Amino acid sequence: MTSPDRLVILDRDGVINQDSDSYVKCLAEWVPYPTAIQAIARLSGAGWMVAVATNQSGIARGYYDEATLDAMHAELNRRVGEAGGRIDYIAWCPHGPDGGCDCRKPLPGLLNEIRLALGMKTLAGSWMVGDSLRDLQAGEAVGAHSVLVRTGKGERTLAENPELADQASATRIFDDLSGFVTWLLDQQYP
Repeated sequence: MTSPDRLVILDRDGVINQDSDSYVKCLAEWVPYPTAIQAIARLSGAGWMVAVATNQSGIARGYYDEATLDAMHAELNRRVGEAGGRIDYIAWCPHGPDGGCDCRKPLPGLLNEIRLALGMKTLAGSWMVGDSLRDLQAGEAVGAHSVLVRTGKGERTLAENPELADQASATRIFDDLSGFVTWLLDQQYP
């Protein structure tokens, strides 16, 4: 059984790839951050499991379909694989904000899907990396450590929630995914 303290869960848009207020609707619009793919490869190369939990309400809104999303995720997996890494699981929510589902972040449904898929009893002690408050809230609901990156909507999230930068906050803040991964791997986890 995999230990949750060796799992990093990533939001997708704004953490791994550039985000867009008009949605990432096709493979041509899916543009990874230059250092994100390498960061994922470094994590998995160091023995960490990596999962992705992503809200994809563009499906419910009719902006793209599941086949298009599958193509984006296949490209993500291909690039990470070429860099020498792997993504262990990708969970996504196709519902809109009024969909009435239990998987759309900030609800923890996607994270629980990851937990079950990876055969874990708990996600307490894992890491949830996101660029929005709802990412952090989903992670907190399952006992994950919270990490906010400044990429994507991260700067806006920080401006709207200045308490996240407070010394008393449990949320760690990094410029990007690569900065977090460098810090995490430097912590000399067993």
